[in-house]
Amino acid sequence: MARHVFLTGPPALLRDVLLKQQRREEGSFVRTEGAWKMANIHIEGIGKTTLIQKVTQALRSSDVPVDGFYTEEVKEGGRRRGFDVVTISGKRGPLSRVSSDSSASRREYRVGQYVVDLASFEQLVLPVLRNVNHGSDTEKKICIIDEIGKMELFSQAFIRAVRETLTDPGTVVLGTIPVPKGKPLDLVEEIRSRKDVKVFNVSKENRNNILQDILAAVESCRK
Repeated sequence: MARHVFLTGPPALLRDVLLKQQRREEGSFVRTEGAWKMANIHIEGIGKTTLIQKVTQALRSSDVPVDGFYTEEVKEGGRRRGFDVVTISGKRGPLSRVSSDSSASRREYRVGQYVVDLASFEQLVLPVLRNVNHGSDTEKKICIIDEIGKMELFSQAFIRAVRETLTDPGTVVLGTIPVPKGKPLDLVEEIRSRKDVKVFNVSKENRNNILQDILAAVESCRK
């Protein structure tokens, strides 16, 4: 029986790959309101975070206890400059920012062109995860973890906190993980292979029709 629910789909950073290709092949790409087109291929954010936010709103409107965090794009002049961490209670801080400086004058945690602000991430997220692990079998809390990806996994403390949350009998995790690509991420594969985890594959085709299925799965995990 599932105790946790995770959404998976292509990562937002896929668009950055297209940006790099555009620089090499000028004229091959056209920007159209936040998405990129190449020939007849349309690449855009799949919407895992949007779904997480909709589920969170629905649960809170039913007085279900919810805590956790999600990631949000930060844009300037229509271009993505990085990501913020936003807690369910409304606190916000930087997760990463674009940096063109490739010098290694100090230790930096990088994913592509993004430098991860590990201290900011841990300061916001770790207290939330520690606090949420106080549910009970009769009143299980929902813990939102959006997402468990390369940037977040630089933090060993975050990895430990996620594992503890997954084993807490009074907590149901609703989270997001990336699709397998390149070198496997140990914690992501660990989650994907757990027998008590229900994984929804979110796609452009099903993202507008899958909300009720996710809600039903979360409610089932709370029983």
